[in-house]
Amino acid sequence: MMQMSCKFATSLPFYKPFSSSLSPSHNFPSFSVSATSGTCKLTWDHVLHISESKHVTQQDPCSYLHGYFQKVQLCNRGSDKQSEFLPFVIEGNVVGFIHNRFVEHLRGFSDVFVFPKDGGPFGDCVSLHPLLKTADERTSAVGYVIEHLGEEHIPGIRNELYPVKSSFDKPIFFSLERAAAPYFGIKAYGIHMSGYVELDGEKHLWIAKRSHSKSTYPGMLDHLVAGGLPHGIDCQENVVKECEEEAGIPRSISIKAKPVGAVSYMDIDGYRYKRDVLFCYDLILPESFVPKNEDGEVESFKLIPVKQVAEVIRTTQFFKPNCAIVIIDFLFRHGYISPENHGYLNLLRSLREGDCS
Repeated sequence: MMQMSCKFATSLPFYKPFSSSLSPSHNFPSFSVSATSGTCKLTWDHVLHISESKHVTQQDPCSYLHGYFQKVQLCNRGSDKQSEFLPFVIEGNVVGFIHNRFVEHLRGFSDVFVFPKDGGPFGDCVSLHPLLKTADERTSAVGYVIEHLGEEHIPGIRNELYPVKSSFDKPIFFSLERAAAPYFGIKAYGIHMSGYVELDGEKHLWIAKRSHSKSTYPGMLDHLVAGGLPHGIDCQENVVKECEEEAGIPRSISIKAKPVGAVSYMDIDGYRYKRDVLFCYDLILPESFVPKNEDGEVESFKLIPVKQVAEVIRTTQFFKPNCAIVIIDFLFRHGYISPENHGYLNLLRSLREGDCS
């Protein structure tokens, strides 16, 4: 048997914008997109066109996984910028990282933040004033700062609180406005649920298309159900809540969603340092079920064969980036990515590139 030799790069260049991420030979429709400006013109026809391309069946085991690696990298940018951030330390625990220039916005609030020099094992760092001893006091004080910084420095304020802690099972030091989480580099947790149906022995995923009114990634593809994990609710109850709000899935069905693991990533973009852990759930849905959005955040839904979803993930940037890596995890777990493809273990490991704790 002839042996095949190839080199596999574990560090790949980022994709270019949608209109140029596919080579001309793919002959896919072109359109423009922006993560925040609401200019995405993606339609379901663009998505369905992927399955019609003859390129779908051409799987070179030396390069087949490259497209998946590029999606993982889109969630793990800026590792070379970590030195620009100061540790955010509370009671001897690092709970986040704050860009040294964003720190300048905090210096005017000396009754809330302190800035130890050579702070023991952490070096220069940011901390909270020692008189702020309880979680409630800290939440109120930092909330006051966020309010005064406002949309100019922290856009997209939602009045939704995230717990601040060093890891998932540790005590909560205080709660922070969700939009401020990446500016303080705290660990943020969320749930993503893959809802699928089996038709004639083939799995199909329900895919959502985000509303154009969304402040982030408007008009792009998304999971059937996904959401951040706010303060005061556990993962299972959050799944049930989000199922009802985002897809109209009744509790009698959503309570059957199974926890299947987690993915993590670390992404630096300017002053923003995202350290996210996403708990993954699978839910087998009845063939007769059709999702219906209840909160206005989804434009429409489409039931698509998993093999076709895999090609959309691999060859385009149609999906919101963190949804792509959760679906890649789904593809591993359901046998759509095999060890015969070069880089299998590297890709599997890269799905937990961030601090998964």
